[in-house]
Amino acid sequence: MQRKVHVRTTINNQAVEFLCEPRQSLLECLRDIVGLTGTKEGCNDGNCGSCTVVLDDRIVTSCLVLGVEAEGRKITTIEGIAAGNQLHRLQQAFLTNAALQCGICTPGFIVAAKALLDSEPNPDEERIRLWLAGNLCRCTGYDKIVRAVSECAREAKA
Repeated sequence: MQRKVHVRTTINNQAVEFLCEPRQSLLECLRDIVGLTGTKEGCNDGNCGSCTVVLDDRIVTSCLVLGVEAEGRKITTIEGIAAGNQLHRLQQAFLTNAALQCGICTPGFIVAAKALLDSEPNPDEERIRLWLAGNLCRCTGYDKIVRAVSECAREAKA
């Protein structure tokens, strides 16, 4: 049995402490230890983007980051996007544009898209598609997702 490591981090603007094994991924820690199950496990090898979170202002696939690497860092998960029960305008755009079906990829797409809109408030369609290229959807295709992100950007600009 490996010795557990004490990790102090900030998740969704809340100070959080947890114990994890050095081999555990950030995805495992978020879901199984911290109890934030919105971040989804898709491929568990960094290819699908379902587990995308923001780590210190960079999007990462949490299945490829060790939980111990969260020490002293700031993490934003899908649970940190909405304001309580009030959906973020990007989440509402996904609903309005039917940009989701099974829901496995949706949290990763929303977290990645919000990071894009935070850094580039008015991206064009090509930029949105390029930014979201690390996220895969097997149900809806990408047009509705790109439309939702574009609509959100337009609404923010208005």
